[in-house]
Amino acid sequence: MFESLKNLAGKATDLAREHSGAIGQGLDKVADVIDGKTDGKYSGQIDTATGKAKEFINKLDDSK
Repeated sequence: MFESLKNLAGKATDLAREHSGAIGQGLDKVADVIDGKTDGKYSGQIDTATGKAKEFINKLDDSK
């Protein structure tokens, strides 16, 4: 069981590496939608969360 979860995590990491640009663009789009729905009330928090998510994806890219 643990081995199959490990394999699944590895595959997910590989996909994230391959599509890091698209993931970043998707994060930006989602952030814009949420920011619009909240009338900019949480812009700072949204920007922080989006930035941290992008940093995480970029670290996956760097760990090849």
